[in-house]
Amino acid sequence: MTRAPASPATLPGDTGSEWPDTTTRPSELRGSAFGSTLFDALASAPPKAPSTFDVCHVGVVLRALLFVHLVMAAGVLFVASSLASWLALASAGSAVALPGVLLWLLVACLLKHPLAALPEGAQWFAASGLGAVSGLFGWGLGWFSGLDLFSGVRWLAPVLAGAGMAAAIFHWLRLRARARLPADTTARLIELQSRIRPHFLFNTLNTALSLVRLDPARAEGVLEDLAELFRVALADSGESVTLAEEVELAKRYLAIEQIRFGRRLQVSWELDPDAGSARVPPLLLQPLVENAVRHGVEPAAEGGVIRVRTRIKLGNAVVSIANSVPDAPSRPGSGMALRNVRERLRLMHDVTAQFETRHERGMFKVQIVVPL
Repeated sequence: MTRAPASPATLPGDTGSEWPDTTTRPSELRGSAFGSTLFDALASAPPKAPSTFDVCHVGVVLRALLFVHLVMAAGVLFVASSLASWLALASAGSAVALPGVLLWLLVACLLKHPLAALPEGAQWFAASGLGAVSGLFGWGLGWFSGLDLFSGVRWLAPVLAGAGMAAAIFHWLRLRARARLPADTTARLIELQSRIRPHFLFNTLNTALSLVRLDPARAEGVLEDLAELFRVALADSGESVTLAEEVELAKRYLAIEQIRFGRRLQVSWELDPDAGSARVPPLLLQPLVENAVRHGVEPAAEGGVIRVRTRIKLGNAVVSIANSVPDAPSRPGSGMALRNVRERLRLMHDVTAQFETRHERGMFKVQIVVPL
C-alpha cells in the first residue's frame, strides 16, 4: 500500500546543527549490529567481472566498425595503383567488411554468456573462427551479387582477414574488460559506502524520536521510509533497475527530509510514466537529490526548491534534477556523488548515456539521458 508523503512540520530541536560529539562515528559502526550488516555487504558484494564478449553497446559497435574499415582501407593502399583504384577497392572491401563485422557482433552479443563461460583458449578459437565465418559470409554476399570486383578474389583471403581482425577485436575486448573491472569495483564500493550516511541516519532517528509523542503515526511513517531505504541500499539489486523504481526511492528519501525541514523544503515532481521503463544503475537518483538537499536547501535560512522531472525525448528518457542555490554557498563537497553517477552511467550505457551539470539563473541542474 502506498503511503502519501507526510505534510511539512517544524520539529523541536531541529536547528540543522553540526553532528554532536556524542553520536556514533562511521568508524564506530563496524562493531555495531547495523555496522556489521553494512560492512558485511561491502565485503560480500564484489562486482561480477564483465564478459569479454559484451559487445551489445552502440559504442563497441561503432569502434569495431571503424577499426575494421580503417585496417581494410589501409590494406588496399598496397595494391591500389591510383586514387580511383583505391576508392574502388575500398568500396569492395566495405561491402565485405560491413556485413561480416555486424554478423560477428550480433552472434557475440547473443552468445556472450555461453562464450564467456568457455576456457580462455576456447574463447580465442571461438572469436577467430566466428571471424573467419563472418568474413566468408561477407565475401559470399558480394560474390552472389555478381559484382565484377569479386570475380578474382578467392575465398581464402576474406576468411583469413576475418579471423585476424576478429582476433584483434577480441584482444581489445579483453583489455577493455580488464580495464573495466577496477572501475566497476571502485564504482560499486563508492556506491555501497555512500548508501548509508550516518549523519542522515542520526537526523532521521532524531526526527522520529521528536515525533513519537507529538504524532506517533507520522513517526511510524518516517521509520517505514527509512526501513525501505535501508532495504534497497543493502539488497543486491543487480545490474540495473527501472527509472520508476528510482523515482519511488527518491520520493521516500525526500519525504523524510520534508518532515525534518518542514516548509523550508519545497519539492516539485513532473513525471512522465512512459519514461519509467528506462533501465538505470541502482541508487542513481537518491545521491543526486541528497546533494540537492545538502547544498541547496540546508545552507539557506529560507530553505530552497527541488524540481525533479522525467520525460521522453527522441526515444530517450530524460531526467533532470534542479535545486535552488543559496546566496551563501554551502561548504564545497568532494563531487564524489556526481563522479560516481557519471561513471556508472558510462559503464552501463557507454556512449548512449549523457550526464551533464550546469548552473543557470540561480539553479543548479543535473540532466541525465538514457536510452529506453
